[in-house]
Amino acid sequence: MIRKLHHNAYRCRDSEETRAFYEDFLGLPLVTTLELGQTKTGRETHALHTFYRLDDGSHLAFFEVDDMPFEFKAQHDFDLHIALEVGTEVLQPMMAKAREKGMECRGPSDHGIIDSIYFRDPNGYVIELCAKRANHDEMMDPAKNGAREKLEHWTAAKTGTPA
Repeated sequence: MIRKLHHNAYRCRDSEETRAFYEDFLGLPLVTTLELGQTKTGRETHALHTFYRLDDGSHLAFFEVDDMPFEFKAQHDFDLHIALEVGTEVLQPMMAKAREKGMECRGPSDHGIIDSIYFRDPNGYVIELCAKRANHDEMMDPAKNGAREKLEHWTAAKTGTPA
């Protein structure tokens, strides 16, 4: 039924600032732009929809809507972030590149199955670059990792009911 992710779409403040981050800094090519003058419900709008391609053919996409200004609401990093897979050899050079540009950069963080570094894009979204560890696929196998049981335990503890 569902084959893979085609794109995620997020609002942005400025399409050119967003392009500079995703294309120039992260290296994701801008592959198409759609200028929208009317929504499917017939509402007039003035929006630009931009798409940046990842190596697997999926995309990150952004909407700039100049008749509806966008201001990112500050959130905890857990609330909303975009995690992009890279090779292990990419993490340190990207941290150095960010620091050279004076950008906020955190990490690397050891998550057991991945190592990650974090930036904020010009809109305020947290961008995580993560590199799989050798045990990643085994650790992500629900037949071996007890994912369902851990969720059931969490839910029972939260509600105070026995698991």
